[in-house]
Amino acid sequence: MNLKYMKEAIKEAKKAAKKGEVPIGCVIVYDDKIIGRGHNKRNTNKTTLAHAELLAIQKASKTMGDWRLEDCTMYITLEPCQMCSGAIVQARIKEVIVGAMNPKAGCAGSILNILQMKEFNHQVELETGVMEEECSQVLKEFFVGLRERNKQEKQVQE
Repeated sequence: MNLKYMKEAIKEAKKAAKKGEVPIGCVIVYDDKIIGRGHNKRNTNKTTLAHAELLAIQKASKTMGDWRLEDCTMYITLEPCQMCSGAIVQARIKEVIVGAMNPKAGCAGSILNILQMKEFNHQVELETGVMEEECSQVLKEFFVGLRERNKQEKQVQE
């Protein structure tokens, strides 16, 4: 585990925030090099599939020339949802490093742990709470700002 990669994932999350997207960032590392990056683009791309993890998996697969990412480590600022956790298992990613947990939608231990279900043909090594405060802070700042903007818009409409 290398903190410099979680810092890169946080940079990706901040890119999402600047676009008005929920600030979640992800990088995938192979052989000590970043081979895929992603940040949320659901609103930008107008699709529920544009989660940071899925975008990073697409880029990493293209870089590797294979859908199997067996010796790769994913760094993600927020615990993945059920869709992304399933994609991580399908991609055969070796290890996932999570910043903040997501008690409302997380599927790497909060609601379910899809990453380590023995029923699947692949299980993922998992480490959570890495740079948790920094990852949480990016989300908190975004949602405080969003609530303030929504409040101001409501006042203008009244």
